[in-house]
Amino acid sequence: MQALSKTVYNSALEMLARREHSYLELTNKLAQQYQADDIEQALDKLKSQNYQSDQRFANEFVQMRFNQGKGSIKIAMDLKQRGIDNFDLSAYDFFALAKEVRVSKYGEVSPSNYKEKSKQQRFLQSRGFGFDEINCSFELSS
Repeated sequence: MQALSKTVYNSALEMLARREHSYLELTNKLAQQYQADDIEQALDKLKSQNYQSDQRFANEFVQMRFNQGKGSIKIAMDLKQRGIDNFDLSAYDFFALAKEVRVSKYGEVSPSNYKEKSKQQRFLQSRGFGFDEINCSFELSS
């Protein structure tokens, strides 16, 4: 490996030591200082050594966002921005999470009027929950 590629490799390895990164994230961060050919060579080596894994990154990222109370739409969008197009979110119960997030913010009591319900729906939408998940969060509390 060339000397320049070693510095790219070491820079990427330092980033991965702090936290998991997707291939695209590493490419974008390293592109500020290094050439594309050197970046690709270094990242391919890291991938072959199993230091960088998009699957491992996606698993950690989804778990972190789920624990933060983010919905499936928001998580899928964030993953796509980080270069992960296909990830199965079916293992996570976003219906229960939507109810939990709504109850923690507004309490167990169902909204008394349309204005209050709309406010809660907008809040859940901003968190990235889908229409069905939002509606179920109200039905489960009734």
